[in-house]
Amino acid sequence: MSAIPSEPRSARTRSWWGWGHADAHLDDAECTAMGALLPGTLARPLPVPRIADLAVAGPAVTPPPSLAHLVTGDPPARAAHAMGKAYRDVVRALRGRPGRIPDLVAHPTGDREVADLLDWAGEHDVAVIPFGGGSSVVGGVEYRGDAHRAVLSLDLTSMDRVLEIDTAGRAARIQAGALGPVLEEQLRPHGLTLRHFPQSFEFSTLGGWLATRAGGHYATGRTHIDDFVQSLRVITPAGAGTSWRLPASGAGPSPDRFFLGSEGALGVITEAWMRLQERPRHKASASVAFADFHHALDAVRAIAQSDLAPANCRLLDAGEALLSGASHDGSSVLVLGFESATGPVGDRLASAVEMARAHGGRTETPTADGGSSTASPSSPSASAPDGSAGSAVNAWRSAFLRMPYLRDGLARMGAVVETFETAATWDRIPALIDAVRTEVGAAALKITGHPATINCRLTHVYPDGAAPYFTVAVAGRPGDEVQVWDDIKAVAGEILHRHRATITHHHAVGRDHRAGYDLQRPEPFALALRAAKDALDPHRILNPGVLLD
Repeated sequence: MSAIPSEPRSARTRSWWGWGHADAHLDDAECTAMGALLPGTLARPLPVPRIADLAVAGPAVTPPPSLAHLVTGDPPARAAHAMGKAYRDVVRALRGRPGRIPDLVAHPTGDREVADLLDWAGEHDVAVIPFGGGSSVVGGVEYRGDAHRAVLSLDLTSMDRVLEIDTAGRAARIQAGALGPVLEEQLRPHGLTLRHFPQSFEFSTLGGWLATRAGGHYATGRTHIDDFVQSLRVITPAGAGTSWRLPASGAGPSPDRFFLGSEGALGVITEAWMRLQERPRHKASASVAFADFHHALDAVRAIAQSDLAPANCRLLDAGEALLSGASHDGSSVLVLGFESATGPVGDRLASAVEMARAHGGRTETPTADGGSSTASPSSPSASAPDGSAGSAVNAWRSAFLRMPYLRDGLARMGAVVETFETAATWDRIPALIDAVRTEVGAAALKITGHPATINCRLTHVYPDGAAPYFTVAVAGRPGDEVQVWDDIKAVAGEILHRHRATITHHHAVGRDHRAGYDLQRPEPFALALRAAKDALDPHRILNPGVLLD
């Protein structure tokens, strides 16, 4: 086992105010064309915001000489670390109201430096916001309030190496700051993959996935990053700790589960041993169209409860299918995909297609089995995780990768365009989806005076339930877009709570989901979490306001 050199990062410039790469954003003409599809939007797009136009005050603190080489007070770096990439973050940047800009940004290169930064911050009342790729869509990487003297954004992306690979055990020890492509490029020569591909794959880190309990692209089986964890190393203000690397253990509550999803509020995850898999060599896919969405739900449930385990089992309602170009006749579309490192998957695909047909589905010709791609399914140059399928599958995949950029373009036109996701048991799914469509649509109309588009897709499916993912699009009130979304989101949160659906399936809690999370968790657990916060973070400097006050 030996250290693996990290790959160079992309030379493309990241957008400080919106999603992804700056050169991939829609131009003014494209924004105007998009806005024309949504009545009530602006006549011309808001200008692309410039950091130079922000009032960035000087840092309120100065690091000691021993840490000065790790820290910058450069305004562009600070502005780029002020927020995540949610709709409300994009709009605040467009309106020149990004919120509290961190005083400093630190780039530690190892555990000792992380610990030293936490010690200094605790002594000087400096809030520390752990930062990976900055792709949070729930307010997880920003500071709100004024309870601390200063704010430090702790950027871990300089800690991005695969340190060891155990080929016999198919596992690797990886630093938490590794972005998705950097991580996978280091595993590629060994024929291995982590096989965790969230939509934010290019712009998020292993540590971010762990701290938020991120969901990957794959619809069944190991859908969350939790399932890949062997061991974690965490640095806290109270000390550092590393859990044992084990295939399984029944020794009390799991220390790994304790920090998974803690969002930097209890400690900073700096390394993890992660379970790996061989790269798939066999792939096949198909799309199935349904005239009736509820029949499609029944088909998906049957497939999820079988032993077929598709890599992709994504159901798009008629609106989502139209938006992605997967269907133009009012049909809902089920995208099915299978893959394997060991043998053909055509028979499994055929069985799943037959199940879908038994519930009223009609299909395109499935792709041929075989072939592989070494690129990630969230990379623009990659083959989809469900193969190189027919028109509906390819249309969906292209739209999937492009959608965040389209959202930002519509935001420039004054539209409110955002998503929220949840999960519930199968007995609640149909009524939950119907309630969201009806009640969120009515609330959006009342709040804005404009009709809203409410689309739904199932992103992950389980034998006992599914994860609906909703998109809301409506013309906003110029200058008041954030409040409009907050009001709509409050209605959505009440519906989820009423239907016993989780406030988030894979986007974490952050600050935006706190109200729903507080209602969802049992009070004895909240009591234990508060005690853990007091013990591990006695100065209350770690990501204040996340998970608890």
